[in-house]
Amino acid sequence: MTGTAPVPFTADDYKARMDRAARQAADAGLAGLLVAPGPDLVWLTGYAPPAVTERLTLLVLAAGREPVLVVPTLEAPDAEKATGAPALALRDWTDGKDPYALAAALLDDRGRFGVSDNAWALHLLGLQQALPDTSYVSLTEALPMLRAVKDAAELERLAAAGAAADAAFEEIRNVRFSGRRESEVAADLAALLRRFGHSQVDFTIVASGPNGADPHHEAGDRRIERGDMVVLDFGGLRDGYGSDTSRTVHVGEPTEEERRVHDLVREAQEAGFRAVRPGAACQDVDRAARAVIADAGYGDHFIHRTGHGIGVTTHEPPYMIEGEERPLVPGMCFSVEPGVYLPGRFGVRIEDIVTVTEEGGRRLNDTERGMVMVD
Repeated sequence: MTGTAPVPFTADDYKARMDRAARQAADAGLAGLLVAPGPDLVWLTGYAPPAVTERLTLLVLAAGREPVLVVPTLEAPDAEKATGAPALALRDWTDGKDPYALAAALLDDRGRFGVSDNAWALHLLGLQQALPDTSYVSLTEALPMLRAVKDAAELERLAAAGAAADAAFEEIRNVRFSGRRESEVAADLAALLRRFGHSQVDFTIVASGPNGADPHHEAGDRRIERGDMVVLDFGGLRDGYGSDTSRTVHVGEPTEEERRVHDLVREAQEAGFRAVRPGAACQDVDRAARAVIADAGYGDHFIHRTGHGIGVTTHEPPYMIEGEERPLVPGMCFSVEPGVYLPGRFGVRIEDIVTVTEEGGRRLNDTERGMVMVD
């Protein structure tokens, strides 16, 4: 199952995003935004350079001004084909010329600018040298919610990515685990994600037995044994939008303690989901899930935040963590993924992607959250 192709984004969609970004920058007291190749550039323009090189590519956004994309001349034909290209002006530069002088002419020479997080230091230093009175702040710090609220078309893509990840889980639970290496099961998961429409696989965590106590364990050569709890955490991009889900399975019959911990994490995950509603603070989701685990005496073994945003990347703002008082807004999408990790023994994590609705929350993953036994 690969599903039907999503409705394509249009030049008007990208224009609206660029206009919104420029307005938000002005509201934040910034002279504009400087966006290098990466997820922000794709989200704003639909353009992904054929290769990220040392040559400067930079989108310049400022309220009341036409967006400008500075590109190397040899890549200008590709940039002109981007869906969002009709909504911006292209300025190209040839090898041997100074691209920073070209970019500097577009900027307020004493302005403070938001810069996409993955901009190269090489380019930022080049701009600083050309405009020594400018200053810069990371885009995540300046406008953390820029991509956080998804529109209907984005939600459709996220839902399709979630359904594809669910389909991969339904298949993987039927393969043999015992006697196989973690890396072999991880390869199966990656192949399933691609079969169900993912163009990019970002991670396939297969953490068996004591390895399950490491939340970011890299699947390795350990052979999975009967009696192991196995944490599966996997995701990537489908049609440009992310999936990320976790389920914890058991090879053969679990012990009473393993069932109890699994049930506890499932209860905590449900509590976190039930806390999702417009106007609630991000930290409320973390508090709801964490309280269940702490009340059962396992609080010291829940060692990460309850969730992270997802969109054109698999991890992005907002974050469900104590101290994040930002209110939830319909259209936000994020994970709810509490876990318990017992060093040297086993771990359990259960994760769904959730979107905020007008009434509460909607899960974008819906596979079995109870104990699943595998062979």
